[in-house]
Amino acid sequence: MLMTVLAFALALGVLIAVHEYGHYRVAVACGVKVLRFSVGFGKPLLRWTPKGSSTEFVLAAFPLGGYVRMLDEREAPVAEGERHLAFNNKPLRSRAAIVAAGPAANLLLAVLLYAGVNWIGVQEPKPYVASPPAGSLAQAAGLKGAELVQAVARGDGPLEPVVSFDELRWALARAALEGQDARLQIVRPQTAAATELKLPLGTLETREADEKLFERIGVVAPWTPAVMGELLPDGAARRAGLREGDKVLAVGAVPVVDGQQLRGLIRASVRGTEAVAQDWRIERGGQPMQLSVRPDAVQQDDQWVGRIGAFVGAAPEMTLVRRGFVEGLQNGAQRTWDLSVLTLRMMGRMVIGEASLKNISGPLTIADYAGKSASMGFTQYLAFLALISVSLGVLNLLPLPVLDGGHLMYYLWEGVTGRQVSEAWMERLQRLGVAVLLLMMCIAFFNDINRLLG
Repeated sequence: MLMTVLAFALALGVLIAVHEYGHYRVAVACGVKVLRFSVGFGKPLLRWTPKGSSTEFVLAAFPLGGYVRMLDEREAPVAEGERHLAFNNKPLRSRAAIVAAGPAANLLLAVLLYAGVNWIGVQEPKPYVASPPAGSLAQAAGLKGAELVQAVARGDGPLEPVVSFDELRWALARAALEGQDARLQIVRPQTAAATELKLPLGTLETREADEKLFERIGVVAPWTPAVMGELLPDGAARRAGLREGDKVLAVGAVPVVDGQQLRGLIRASVRGTEAVAQDWRIERGGQPMQLSVRPDAVQQDDQWVGRIGAFVGAAPEMTLVRRGFVEGLQNGAQRTWDLSVLTLRMMGRMVIGEASLKNISGPLTIADYAGKSASMGFTQYLAFLALISVSLGVLNLLPLPVLDGGHLMYYLWEGVTGRQVSEAWMERLQRLGVAVLLLMMCIAFFNDINRLLG
């Protein structure tokens, strides 16, 4: 719990500070006098004014946001000698640049964070695919399990190499959400020649990038050998005589390819509310054996499934994914761009009802992910920060009057018509923007509660 709170606080502090620093830095460069730079709202907990600066820096009590207060005649009287330093008296291009600098800073931070992950390197499962679920697109396409995916192409695009299972899933999710088919270049077990097969992802018409999507695609988990791991003292596996390290060769008449398939066979062993005994053919210490295993029937999500009280499947084969300076930076920029485009498309689809509002996450979910990523390691936490930084940058570019994107819309109007939006219209639009933002916050909070309770 403490790690979750600290990781969330650090994430908020960094992302808000970077966003506001973007506004501040460009404002100073454009000759605008900045009165206050605040991370957080409400009562100041810490404040200081650097020597030779007219800006007061503040750390405030309520951390969900921040602001940069600039000299502006619309907010307070400005001395005649400082009118040239006021924000409202600057050219349109300067005002637009200052407003756009906040989201731009978040997107630039995401590029650097993803590049940092690439430079440091991270251990990820190799792109060996597990046996696909029955009825999935991968099964229909001919995948059996244990194939190595070397490259993926989206739509009519070229094949692009993949070096990890996470990269494979990311490429497939992008293709499915964009309604594109995918082509996989694979190498099957005990063969050297690469073959190509097609996944008709465009037929899925999916709205959410969740585990159900990957089950329909058929790429659920990396391949792992069907080896028994740690056994619980009172589980069905120990009662049947199974031991840690046993390799499962078959369940009944069904040959077992990997841990993913074995877990599926165990889950499907229930008839009604009772589990059926299964004849397992195993290998222990190089010697074949046969055991009768009756899984325990447990209720999960309104259905009965089988459990044996043991970890099934060994750890997947891992690889260190590390890139050089230029390649890492390029990959960071590409990942940031892809995520930004995907986020905008998902938001657009939510607006027109083609995507579920369940995709909206709030601070509780973000805090939960912050703690989990921090516990997994430094590079995972950097990747989490990059993802949230992209989301913050894109969100602030939305054309809502209370956000930076709304102000940019005002400036677009001014640039096209030659006159500013009237105060009456700005007041109406501000109210509309606040209402929409409050609605989004309520939906996000509702989704958070459902995720945490579910």
